[in-house]
Amino acid sequence: MITTGVTVALPDAALDGDLVVPDRADGVVLFAHGSGSSRFSPRNRAVASGLNTAGFGTLLLDLLTADEERVDAETAALRFDIDLLARRLVGAVDWLGEQPQTEGLPIGLFGASTGAAGALAAAADRPDAVGAVVSRGGRPDLAGDALGRVRAPALLIVGGADPRVLELNDLARHRLRATHKLKIIAGAGHLFEEPGALEQVTELATRWFAVHLTP
Repeated sequence: MITTGVTVALPDAALDGDLVVPDRADGVVLFAHGSGSSRFSPRNRAVASGLNTAGFGTLLLDLLTADEERVDAETAALRFDIDLLARRLVGAVDWLGEQPQTEGLPIGLFGASTGAAGALAAAADRPDAVGAVVSRGGRPDLAGDALGRVRAPALLIVGGADPRVLELNDLARHRLRATHKLKIIAGAGHLFEEPGALEQVTELATRWFAVHLTP
């Protein structure tokens, strides 16, 4: 498999990304990174690698431009701008539907931290295009009213040693009308750095997309 550097040109930004599409891919998963992170997030890249091995394409995308990242590093404001993140993800979903490598493939979204809220909001805005969503240590509560409009099956993965985020996920899941599950990884913290925790995330995400992203 070859990683291709791509640029997703949107009306308000040109976003850099890394696209991998295996032969005879079963679908493609767009990653929405979390607070203060980027497409180089080692955790997201580890999950993406597992999905690639399982036959899914992946697009790891910077949701902020370089200038915006500099501003966000000082203010931490843009990482919580869920409307902005969702708009960028919607643009990327549309972009995937137009590319020769990914046109016609089912699309899933994988979001971490605040990126999970953006992913759920984007799924609500593109119900016919997004087939499934996975959140890792996410903040689905920040998606607000969009939660009730999500039609894609959603898997919320939370570490058992991350009580505040677990509480917020539990509250958010009751606002989801689509098929959804809350999976708790025992002993895992917010970043899933404990031995075996990220492997469990990858396995859960792979199963979810395998079931719900059907060509």
